Amino acid sequence: MARNKPLGKKLRLGKALKQNRRLPVWVWVKTRLQVRTHPKRRNWRRTNLKR
Repeated sequence: MARNKPLGKKLRLGKALKQNRRLPVWVWVKTRLQVRTHPKRRNWRRTNLKR
């Protein structure tokens, strides 16, 4: 990827980076371990972003 990125692309990449976090532990406690994984978690090798 180019070193110099357009601002829109840079903002989208930053948003995707912030969204790609694990589930907070308090969610496990609240749901009594019914929800364990983040459904929208993304791996950088397996899944590409749109555009």
